[in-house]
Amino acid sequence: MTPNAAAEAVEMPDLSIEEASRFVAAAGLVLDEVSGARVLGHMDLGADHHTPWGIVHGGIYATAVETAASVGASAAVADRGQYAVGVHNSTDFLRASVECRATVVAEPTHQGRSQQLWTVTVADQDGRQLARGQVRLRNIECDRFSH
Repeated sequence: MTPNAAAEAVEMPDLSIEEASRFVAAAGLVLDEVSGARVLGHMDLGADHHTPWGIVHGGIYATAVETAASVGASAAVADRGQYAVGVHNSTDFLRASVECRATVVAEPTHQGRSQQLWTVTVADQDGRQLARGQVRLRNIECDRFSH
């Protein structure tokens, strides 16, 4: 896109778990609310997500953090003909879990012209934080990469 050309809004893809990649579907993140200002979702975690030691694998939390932040950041710039890609994910694993319904909440900390920063929390059904992450994302033109 040339700098003077008007950006054409991008339609967000189907974000349902039925249309998710096998990787995201296996993580089990269901998106309940999506906007450029907040993403809310949940995951039913259990034995399918366990490490060999019988607790939920931290990679599930990192996946949820990256996914929620990327979806929210992309929703924030879709009207500019852009989407957002993660360039750094820092996820801290705070509490072990064996089985629970985890709530995922992502909100922007900074939304700029070329990059965004989102904070994501993952909590169990009692509100105890299981993980907390921060994702820095770059806003890019939709025609930059071919599908």
